[in-house]
Amino acid sequence: MSIKKGALAELEITSAAYEGKGFGKLADRACFVKNTAPGDTVQVRIIKKRKAFFEGQLVKILQPGPNRIQPKCTHSEVCGGCSWQHVDYAEQLRFKRQHVEDHMHRIGGLRDLVPLPAVAAPEIFYYRNKMEYSFGDRRWLTREEIQSGVPIKDKDVAAGMHAPGRFDRILNLNECHLQIPVSFELLDFVRNYALQNGITSYNPVKHEGYLRHLMIRNGIRTNDLMVNVVTSSENDDLMQKLSQVLLDRFPQITTIVNNINDTLSPSSEGRIEKIFYGPGYIEEIIGNNRFKISANTFFQTNTIQAEKLYTIARDFANIKKNDLVYDLYCGVGSLSLFVAEQARQVVGIEINAVSVQKAGENAARNNISNTSFETGDMKDVFKDTFISKYGRPDVIITDPPRAGMHPDVIKTLLELKAPKIVYVSCNSATMARDLSELNQQYTIDAIQPVDMFPQTYHIETVAQLHLRAGQL
Repeated sequence: MSIKKGALAELEITSAAYEGKGFGKLADRACFVKNTAPGDTVQVRIIKKRKAFFEGQLVKILQPGPNRIQPKCTHSEVCGGCSWQHVDYAEQLRFKRQHVEDHMHRIGGLRDLVPLPAVAAPEIFYYRNKMEYSFGDRRWLTREEIQSGVPIKDKDVAAGMHAPGRFDRILNLNECHLQIPVSFELLDFVRNYALQNGITSYNPVKHEGYLRHLMIRNGIRTNDLMVNVVTSSENDDLMQKLSQVLLDRFPQITTIVNNINDTLSPSSEGRIEKIFYGPGYIEEIIGNNRFKISANTFFQTNTIQAEKLYTIARDFANIKKNDLVYDLYCGVGSLSLFVAEQARQVVGIEINAVSVQKAGENAARNNISNTSFETGDMKDVFKDTFISKYGRPDVIITDPPRAGMHPDVIKTLLELKAPKIVYVSCNSATMARDLSELNQQYTIDAIQPVDMFPQTYHIETVAQLHLRAGQL
């Protein structure tokens, strides 16, 4: 059967593929379809045709599967923030664990590894401690709006999330359930204030307009609340007025900052930062430690699950009182400080100099004196000179970015032969690749997925490794 691009087809979704797309077979080829769930029978329109697979666009649910539920949010089908909101949470966890297993077997060749069941999040909505919304002057129009033929009066004003795959179009949110409810209320308030006062939104093509982003950060355990208004230029008078009306309407705000990004970069990190109210940071607690979090400081987005993740990493490490621990890719030192109480010394390495500075400050403010932090690219710093300076570690904890570890870092790990490694990953595909290399000298004794991001396909994973007998 020849199936052409643009054709309609009926498809049974049999499983969930990575990145949250439903998977089924069509004319002996794989077919991937967003917004579907295993067990669904659907009508799809073929939008991509390749030798090995099709990609379909969902047209109609002909028969919902047993795992499909009604999404909480009306934007779930078009917003990239919650791609699995239509799937029962227990099944989300099962699929995520299966994805980790698939990566270990298919990419890593580690066919004997069986990941543990994913650690569930206690809250599957309103769990994020940070949201970054975008402003734009080109609103994403729904299919219904386009087909209605009715003139769209507000199509040039939008505040919400980028439409999937579009840097220049904003999905204008009417609700959001990822962060505490006041987060969306703040977005709605600023959007309406901008409309009423003629404040322009940024156009990334023309590089014109004032409002670029609105970032909300909150302390889950401290109730601190930050509003960070990201703009394309300085306007202290406007910001002072906006700050005052925000405080009048939301007295629970503890700090307001203005990041000014006057570059072409879409980043919310400004070249200049100004504080218009409060200390310019919030505080959060993980374990026994209190952290100061500025607008542009990296911090785990799910506080409660981060503590579970760190506890698993610490338990896997089984640190003894006289142990020297290396924490590779340590960020602001949150995991370093979490395990420091068990160790003789913890040494962190991080490429971002600001994060290293924050790590030192976090250690000092929590009265932790047995940590040290070094700045530099891991592949350049994690060498013989560094090891000679601090000594051979008893435990290595590594938490690399999505791309995984550089081959030079893996080479050093294999040469160093630390007795224990704990590998924390936000991308089980690159983790599987790295574990395959480490498996030459290490047994992989446990794989624990941890769900930090309910309603999405993302999953964190922690692996426990021990040096094989006779390798020392």
